[in-house]
Amino acid sequence: MLPEYQKTVQQAISKKAENKKFFDRLKKLQPKDLDKVTNQLHDEAFEHIDCLQCANCCATTGPLLKDRDIERLAAARRMKASAFTEKYLRIDEDQDYIFKSHPCPFLGHDKYCSVYDSRPKACAEYPHTQQNKIYSKLRITYLNSMICPAVAEVVEGLKKVY
Repeated sequence: MLPEYQKTVQQAISKKAENKKFFDRLKKLQPKDLDKVTNQLHDEAFEHIDCLQCANCCATTGPLLKDRDIERLAAARRMKASAFTEKYLRIDEDQDYIFKSHPCPFLGHDKYCSVYDSRPKACAEYPHTQQNKIYSKLRITYLNSMICPAVAEVVEGLKKVY
């Protein structure tokens, strides 16, 4: 991860308590324009943040994999779903399939995803700040702010607006 991205994430981690209070307040406010504002801040952040210079999400966390994700990934690896599951996945405490280890087994040294065209839906939608119904994603946005420098910037922008 680039040093400036690392600094942004570290700042979000240091503001963990402050940001938690902000999100609790935002949840009570229920602003009508939250999607519009968040999407705009997302676009602004990604004007200068390059995922291929970061990949912290792939290096430190993993997606929840649904059956369709497993089938698609297994097909991309020319494996049976059961063999793919045995080799790469485990069941977490919530009974969801996740990767056995981090970084993601498909993250290359060049930070490219070797299964990009078949990646899990959660990966394709990450960091979730470019979607609608952001209100329902406030908890994950809070958590992602301590992983993704773009989300950390979005959160700081939201704090200025609300």
